[in-house]
Amino acid sequence: MTGAELFVKALKAEGVRHLFAYPGGQAIDMFNALYGEKDIEVILPRHEQGLVHAADGYARATGKTGVCLVTSGPGATNLVTGIATANYDSVPLVCFTGQVPLGLMGNDAFQEVDIVGITRNICKYAVTVRKRADLGTVIKKAFYIAASGKPGVVVVDIPKNIQQEEGSSSYPEKIEIRGYKPNASVHMGQIKKAADMLNQAKRPVFLIGGGVNIARANDEMKRLAEASGVPVITTVPGKGAIPADHPLYVGNIGIHGSYAANSAVSECDVLFSIGTRFNDRITGRIDTFAKNAKIIHIDIDSASISRNIVVDIPIVADAKRAISALLERVEYKDREDWILHIDEWKKRHPLRMKKTEGIMNPEDIMRAINRNYKNAVITTDVGQNQMWATQFLDLDGGSKLLTSGGLGTMGYGLPAAIGAKLGCPEKEVVVVCGDGGMQMNVQELATAVCYELPMTVCILNNGYLGNVRQWQEMFYNRRYSSTCLRRRKCCDSACSDPNAECPPYVPDFVKLAESYGAKGIRVFKEEDIQAAFDEAKLNSKTPTIIEFIIEREVNVLPIVPVGNPLSDMYLEDPEV
Repeated sequence: MTGAELFVKALKAEGVRHLFAYPGGQAIDMFNALYGEKDIEVILPRHEQGLVHAADGYARATGKTGVCLVTSGPGATNLVTGIATANYDSVPLVCFTGQVPLGLMGNDAFQEVDIVGITRNICKYAVTVRKRADLGTVIKKAFYIAASGKPGVVVVDIPKNIQQEEGSSSYPEKIEIRGYKPNASVHMGQIKKAADMLNQAKRPVFLIGGGVNIARANDEMKRLAEASGVPVITTVPGKGAIPADHPLYVGNIGIHGSYAANSAVSECDVLFSIGTRFNDRITGRIDTFAKNAKIIHIDIDSASISRNIVVDIPIVADAKRAISALLERVEYKDREDWILHIDEWKKRHPLRMKKTEGIMNPEDIMRAINRNYKNAVITTDVGQNQMWATQFLDLDGGSKLLTSGGLGTMGYGLPAAIGAKLGCPEKEVVVVCGDGGMQMNVQELATAVCYELPMTVCILNNGYLGNVRQWQEMFYNRRYSSTCLRRRKCCDSACSDPNAECPPYVPDFVKLAESYGAKGIRVFKEEDIQAAFDEAKLNSKTPTIIEFIIEREVNVLPIVPVGNPLSDMYLEDPEV
C-alpha cells in the first residue's frame, strides 16, 4: 500500500467523515487516493484559510476532531492564522500538509516551506514524516494528541516521496507516547478543599470559561449552580455554559462585560473559576482583580493555573470530571442577600442599548435572532458584532456559540458556519458578522452554495471597522485612521465626520450574494427585521445574506478601558 493509500485508510479508521481539503502538486497523491471514496466527503473551499476555519467550526459544533489537507508552500502557510485561532481556543484539529520530497528539503525547492518550524509555537504538536514505516504511527499519534488532555492542533507534514512509497498497510489501533500522559484523574483532596471553601462562602461566584463548553459539561454545570445556589458569570467563550435565562446567570465578565458581572467579581469573597486562562480581556488591571476573594481554579492545563492570577486552590482536571466530583460535595446555602445585591446591580444598570425611535440598533437584531432561532449554532466574526452577540444572544441548553476568543480572528464567522452546518445538518446555523470581517473570507459563499448549505448570514453594516473606530472615537480624539470602509481616494484624509455626502459602500452585498447564487436582503428599519428572517427561513438550499444597515457610530457599552480595574466602566459614551 502506498503512503497516500495508508493516509486514507487512517482517516477512515479514525472515523473521519468530512475532510476539508484544497489540492496542489505536493498533495496530489493523497487526493488521488481519495478519488471516488464513498466514506469520506471531501469539502473543497475557495481558500485555505476558509478551509481551516471550517474544520474548526465543524470540530466545535460536533465535538469531533476537524481534519484538513492542503499542499505545500502557500497552501500550508495559508493555514497559519486558522491553526493559531483553533489552538488558542483549544479546538482539536489535525492538519495534513503536503511537502516536497525529502531529498529536496532544504534546497529552496518550488513551494517548499518549513511548515513545522513555522507552526511549532502556535500548535500543540508538529512533525514531518521522514520514514514511510512511521506514517501510520505518526497519524495515530496526531489524532490522539489533538483530542486528549487540553485539545489543540496537530500539524503533520508528509513529503511527496513518503506518499508514493509502498509499505505496510497496517494502522495501529492504539498508541502509547512516552512523556505524554494527559491527566485523566481528579485530585479528591483538592476537590474537598474547594467544596469546603465554597460551602463557607457568603458572596461566591462561579467564573466559567470555554473549558466547560469544550468538555461538554453544560448540564453538569447547571446542576452544580443549582445544587450550591451560587451565581454564574461567564467569559465570552464560556457563554452558554448554563442557559442565559437561568435565574443564577449574571452575564459576561470583562472589557465589555455587564455591570452586574464585573461588580460581582470585584466584590465576591470566593471566586470559583473553571476552564479559563484569566487573560487580560477579563481581568482588567490584575492587581485589582477579585482582590477580596479567595480564588479556586480548575483547568486541564497546569500551565494556565497561577500564570496570570495567583490562586489559592489549584485543581488540574478535566472540567466535566471535576464538576461531577464537586456535585457530590457541595451544599446548598441560602445566599439571598448576595443574590438580591446582584439583582439590584442588574436593575440599576441593565445591559441595554439606547433606543432611538424608528432607528434599528444591534440589540433589536440580536433579540430577533433569539425569537427566530432556537436550538441553533450561531457563529460570529470578530469586533463589535461579536460583542453585541455575546451581550444579547440568549443561548438555551441546545444552542451553541462559536467565536474566535483567544486570537480574535476576523474572517472566522462565515467559514466556521459552513463547517458547523456540515457537521450538524439538522440544526439551523446563523452567522453574525460585520461588514469588514465578512469581506475577509467572503469567497466561501461559493462553498456554501455549492454544498447547498442553507444558513442565515447577518451582516451588521456600519461602514467602519467598528471596534477600532470606537476606540479612536473614545480614546484618540475621533482620529478615524484607516477604519472607514466607505473612504475613497477623493476623500479628506483627516475626515472623521460620517454624513450623507460619503461615497456609496463597496461592495453591494445583496448583488454580491446574488452573484454567488445566494439570496440577498437589505434591511433599514426595525419593523422589517422579522420579514427578512421569515424570508430567510424559506430558502432551504442556499445561504441567505441579510445586510442590516445600522448607525455608523454606534458603540459597544459598557467598556472597561485597557489597564483599568473592572470596576472602572464607561456605561455611556464619554464626552470626547
